[in-house]
Amino acid sequence: METEQAQDVAGVRAGGEQFVPRGIATTDFVVARAEGATLWDADGREYLDFAGGIACQNLGHNPEAVVRAVHEQVDRFLHQCFMVGMYEPYVEVARRLDELWPGETATKTVLVNSGAEAIENAVKIARAATKRPAVVVFDRAFHGRTNLTMAMTSKLVYKQGFGPLAPEVYRAPAPYLYRGVSTEDALAGLELLFKQDVDPESVACIVLETVQGEGGFIPMPTEFVRGLKEVCERHGILYVADEVQSGCGRTGPVWAIEHHDLEPDLIVSGKTLGGGLPLAAVTGKAELMDAPHPGGLGGTFGGNPVSCAAACAVLDAFKEPGFRERADEVGRLVRSRLDEIASEHPEIGEVRGLGPMQAIEFAEKSGEASKEVTTNAREQGLLLLSCGLYGNVIRLLPPLTATDEELERGLSILERSLSGGLDET
Repeated sequence: METEQAQDVAGVRAGGEQFVPRGIATTDFVVARAEGATLWDADGREYLDFAGGIACQNLGHNPEAVVRAVHEQVDRFLHQCFMVGMYEPYVEVARRLDELWPGETATKTVLVNSGAEAIENAVKIARAATKRPAVVVFDRAFHGRTNLTMAMTSKLVYKQGFGPLAPEVYRAPAPYLYRGVSTEDALAGLELLFKQDVDPESVACIVLETVQGEGGFIPMPTEFVRGLKEVCERHGILYVADEVQSGCGRTGPVWAIEHHDLEPDLIVSGKTLGGGLPLAAVTGKAELMDAPHPGGLGGTFGGNPVSCAAACAVLDAFKEPGFRERADEVGRLVRSRLDEIASEHPEIGEVRGLGPMQAIEFAEKSGEASKEVTTNAREQGLLLLSCGLYGNVIRLLPPLTATDEELERGLSILERSLSGGLDET
């Protein structure tokens, strides 16, 4: 039975209204095709994509090596549950992740379908390894939308009305210099948490996004990351680096934690890892990963062979000559232009980021300005995303393979969108 992709814009929109629940917030944009840094809608209009399917396309849409790997695997087999019989692509992803681990420790990896599922498995592994129940997370964290990860996530919209949520999750402050929270404040807040809410000897793991994603693209300062690691070592707590959005080259190196010259106990990856297909991973020190009993980890589709084939090509790309240098250059170009733009727009309170993972925050704690800008930008052919606790941050996620011309064109559209003006050309 053949399935034809609908290209009728009105029909797709009407179908979405009729068959897709309102809880899935989206726009009226209907995608028909994608390549590199460009999307085309069903009317044939071209857009620059600085959203990347929410950070899933760090290598751009349809990279040749990824597409080739997918086609080759599809011709072999589409699915084989790894718990029924092993297959090479799963093992190869785990091997490549071991090669890319930011330290000398031997690692093992479990593959799952999504970042939220990976976070849940990281917590399971930490609990099994430490025989402790509690988890510590931070203000503005986003870790997913499952029951446990909703409890770990800070933004109300993702969990309101869906309780009761999983217990034994405790929240501490994270540094946010622009809004007056220093590293010292955050570490003091963690110590207070240990005095009044949870005994540190009951904490299995501390989970931190190295750069907070949905929370506002806030890079964690080196002194905080290292201070947190020291706290973990002092109390026998596992340090879990959530790199679902900040990993896979998004900040320049493969993992953002590499900026801090620190080896975590577990790394959670996802999004770009699958090259556009569903895949996420928990990679960690081998003795910790072996803590759960046989059968305690896994899932029917975890490490799907087609997704794994794509991931092997993605991970190989990070080792290509010049990849890191180009990612760093993208970061410098984007940051330089954002600083220029901010100097002309006093409503922008801060430009921040790490490498090519950059954002602007509006001073006003309201999402109205960012909504207007992202709407203006889309009308001019640029896809952008907002984020932040108040929705007042615009995050930039251009592919690291974008050309200088594409980056400049997109940033010029952003600049015009801040002024509310439309492209006259």
